[in-house]
Amino acid sequence: MKIKEREFEDIIQDLRSVANQLGATVRFEKGDFKGGYCLIKENKVIVINKNANLQRKAIILSDALKELGVDEIYLNPRLREIIEELGDSK
Repeated sequence: MKIKEREFEDIIQDLRSVANQLGATVRFEKGDFKGGYCLIKENKVIVINKNANLQRKAIILSDALKELGVDEIYLNPRLREIIEELGDSK
């Protein structure tokens, strides 16, 4: 699947909605880290480096969502395909 650069903003918004549906908070922070899924005081948090490019942000979000488990919820087929493909491209 080929994703155009300008599509990544919409994809990131859709992925953030899925994260919220799964009870996770998405935070964009500055720092020297790649980002990913973690638990902070029992809260599900996905931290993403604010300085990463849009594609990298989408990859980190997709990978974190796979870790959280998207198999049990309904996703439109295109978004599920994006999560599968981007989540495997670390």
